Amino acid sequence: MLPGRTMTQQMKNGDSTRDVLSFTFRHWREEPRYVALVVTTMMVSTLADVFMPVFAGQLVDAIAAGSVSREAALHTAMVAFAVMTGLGLLTIVMRHLAFYGIVELTLRVMSRVAQDAFARVQRFSTDWHANSFAGSTVRKITRGMWALDLMHDTLLLALLPSLVVLLGSMVVLGLHWPVMGLVIAIGTVAYIVMTAFLATHYVAPATRLANTWDTRMGGTLADALNCNAVVKAFGAETREDARLLRVLDKWESRTRRVWQRGTNSGTVQFIALLGIRAAIIGTALWLWWRGQATPGDLAYVLTTYFVIHGYLRDVGMHINNLRRSVNDMEELVAIHAEKTEVKNGPDAKVIRITRGEILFDHVDFHYAGHATPLYHDLSLNIRAGERVGLVGPSGSGKTTLVKLIQRLYDVTGGRIMIDGQNIAEVKQSSLRGQIAIVQQEPILFHRSLAENIAYGRPSASMVEIERAAQLANAHDFIMRLPKGYATLVGERGVKLSGGERQRVAIARAFLADAPILILDEATSALDSESETLIQQAMERLMEGRTSIVIAHRLSTVRALDRIIVFDKGRIVEEGSHASLYGRGGLYRRLCDHQGLMFTRPDMAAE
Repeated sequence: MLPGRTMTQQMKNGDSTRDVLSFTFRHWREEPRYVALVVTTMMVSTLADVFMPVFAGQLVDAIAAGSVSREAALHTAMVAFAVMTGLGLLTIVMRHLAFYGIVELTLRVMSRVAQDAFARVQRFSTDWHANSFAGSTVRKITRGMWALDLMHDTLLLALLPSLVVLLGSMVVLGLHWPVMGLVIAIGTVAYIVMTAFLATHYVAPATRLANTWDTRMGGTLADALNCNAVVKAFGAETREDARLLRVLDKWESRTRRVWQRGTNSGTVQFIALLGIRAAIIGTALWLWWRGQATPGDLAYVLTTYFVIHGYLRDVGMHINNLRRSVNDMEELVAIHAEKTEVKNGPDAKVIRITRGEILFDHVDFHYAGHATPLYHDLSLNIRAGERVGLVGPSGSGKTTLVKLIQRLYDVTGGRIMIDGQNIAEVKQSSLRGQIAIVQQEPILFHRSLAENIAYGRPSASMVEIERAAQLANAHDFIMRLPKGYATLVGERGVKLSGGERQRVAIARAFLADAPILILDEATSALDSESETLIQQAMERLMEGRTSIVIAHRLSTVRALDRIIVFDKGRIVEEGSHASLYGRGGLYRRLCDHQGLMFTRPDMAAE
């Protein structure tokens, strides 16, 4: 079992590294000027470091030969000194340009990646969002963004110049002393392979697990903070503290293991560097003893070694940083690789809804992971301007019907037509932009009331916003607030009562002025005064629109044109309130369960 599992883990490590590097290089191709600037300037700067020891050796040889001809020695020494100073200045200028380029490149790529990730997440399915912690998703994106910064620095400012120095030094020394070039080549390759192996197969698996718990910690924090009102209501602060502590314990142990493995890896690297240093200095002394190297040559070799040592020492850190950035970017890259379940077709058109007639034409629908389909051969016609109520037990298919109209899911068979246009062939944004929705639990942004009301039509004037609020019976309570329409409503509208949030949502629907209206009946948890105001606003809102009401309290459907009764994904009854109640079927049983006198036909007329 162990060998197989190890091979699987190695394949996973290789695949993730390849995916992350491919993702990074794809974004580099969109910024070729800045990539070329950084690569060119860093290579020039690094080559200056490679040739610096050559002239240091010439300087030492000139000084050593000064007893023969001081004037000639001084001239040679001054030339070497001037060249070394020039190389130093060239290094400074090139590095400055390289850092300028890396700043621009990194900021541009980070912004684009964050924007792309946000756009993809916004377009993921309703199920994806239902199964994902918002806090965890934010953590994946932000951690991946900052890992890009480390990735760029590691690849372009660290590993690239390191490889140039190591290869350049091997070539220059090898041309003069082949044996020295061979020693450096063997030591360098062995060190890099060892470091890469430790980073990939020793540190990386622990890092990946630590990142998983880091993401989970972010989700746990966000979950508790978003539901703080519930926590307070049940006095559960201590319980939530304990829940977070359990996650933190796991996070701490996983992170400790990563840091300990990093420390162990660093110690092994320093031991290897000590061996390489002994081999190079020993070889230099051997060459000097055989008369194949001058004191200047020894100074050249030692200076070159110190340069190589610095870069080799840092190569270990750079490979560890590369591995860490790959681990930190894995979840972000996975978001970009996630398939969007509902896609616009290549020839998708903008839908034009003028009348609002909706037709379900032999529709089949199957939720992923469910054994049986919810709808089979469902046909339904909702006429333009008709007010329709959807009722039935929980799970009977009411909410799914309106989600399919919005194309939050694609049907698995048949088609849905609006004004004769197949919604699977139109752009999703144009479809949803012409459907106004008032949800049972309206969600507001932590923005001003004016911005929330105008969300469906951002270009609306203040006069239009206030008019929509008046129609929704929201204007009066808004004006009583200290900042009126400029009042920030808090996260998800927490500063407002349930009835106030509903009226803001209705005002938003009024301002959107869409030909199709969906109302997820929202008066069940409100006081009688708020319910009356909202009922009045909803009646005004439905005028002249194709309206679909998901009814939880059957009192809201009495006056609708038609009531459609669902049971287990099938339409079992439809008609007016009076006709359905008189049949004695499922609708009557639902009414009787609510125990409302107005459900009797003779009472409904009063």
